[in-house]
Amino acid sequence: MACPECGGATVRYVVPEDLRTYAPESTDIIALCGDCLHVSPANVAGAQADETNQLVDVIPNGDGGAALAVALGLLDSLALNRSGIVECLEYAEESGVDVHLALDRLAHGFPDAHVDLERRRSQLTAFF
Repeated sequence: MACPECGGATVRYVVPEDLRTYAPESTDIIALCGDCLHVSPANVAGAQADETNQLVDVIPNGDGGAALAVALGLLDSLALNRSGIVECLEYAEESGVDVHLALDRLAHGFPDAHVDLERRRSQLTAFF
């Protein structure tokens, strides 16, 4: 599946049931773009989580990675999505993801991200 924003390759994640209200369109599978980090629904027939993930060095497979990916989709507005972002990041951390390290790597490794990750990362430290 290509990213609807930039056309880049995407990685699919199965969203944990507890976090589906925060996923785009409350979907159970999301697609994370490997270029701009845009998150979109991936409810296409037969879609499943990717076994091989080109972002695996930063965002792991599994529930923790899915939670972090959902949080990335909410970063457009910290004011409107604060509780969802915190819940997703806490879920990711409880699933074994080093959230601060992952956000740092994303901020420095993805210059075409749809949000200013460096700025968001520093803002997140105030409440996470």
